[in-house]
Order: sequence, then structure tokens, then C-alpha cells
Amino acid sequence: MEKYPGYLRKPFYYETDKMGIIHHSNYIRWFEEARVDALTFMDYPFEKIEAEGIMIPVLVVSCNYKQMVRFGDEVLIKPIVTKYTGTRLDFDYAVYHDEKLVTTGSSQHCFMSYETNRLIQLRKTHPKLHELFLAYYETTNKDN
Repeated sequence: MEKYPGYLRKPFYYETDKMGIIHHSNYIRWFEEARVDALTFMDYPFEKIEAEGIMIPVLVVSCNYKQMVRFGDEVLIKPIVTKYTGTRLDFDYAVYHDEKLVTTGSSQHCFMSYETNRLIQLRKTHPKLHELFLAYYETTNKDN
């Protein structure tokens, strides 16, 4: 699998606070945008996952701010899968501005059925998606 290059994002003015700095709450949204973009890159967009009856709720999310990002700055967000079990999926995020690490974060997820609201094991229920997440995990952890 080709390595995902990351999600390029230019902040919008409405995402800033009174000081012109990106408000802290927006980074969590950016993490989600990067995850969704990575799925599209893998040719398995989120819409397809939902159409197959799978939901991927967020269980835990955290963010560490190292340097301010301002309106007009362009950032690159790199989501890295740190754990994949078939029922769980954990990410770390690195946010860069001008190649400098400005923010890090993480999120933990599970796979559930829309129909039953129960945890599912992708290996059994959706083997193609399982193999795709395994390949993504291996690709994102090669150089990390």
C-alpha cells in the first residue's frame, strides 16, 4: 500500500479566537478530517463504510499543543495507526506547520454495527476492510 502523505489544511478565519490563533477545539475536528481523508486515499471512503452498516465511534481523544497555529498558516496532519486489532483502531496525529511539529494528539475507536449497536470483529464481518486496515497499519508504522 502506498503511504498516505497526510492531510493538507488551511485554517478558516472562523476557527480563530480573538487573538487570531486557531481555537483549541478545532484540532479535534482536524483529526477527524484527516482520518476521513485517509480512508478516501485508501479507496474505501467513510460513506462506503457507513453504507456497509459500520460505525466507528470515538472512545477517547486527546490533543497536545506545542506551538500556536494562526489564520493563514497551512498545516499538514499525519494520522498514524498505532493499534489495530480488528475491533479497535487507535491513531496518533502529528500536525506540522512549515515542517515544524506544532501539535500532537491521539484518538481511540472501535467498530460497531449500526443494526445491533454491538462491537464487531472486522476479520469476520468485513474481511476486505480488515485487510485494508492491516495494510494501512503496517504502512504507517514502517518508518515510525
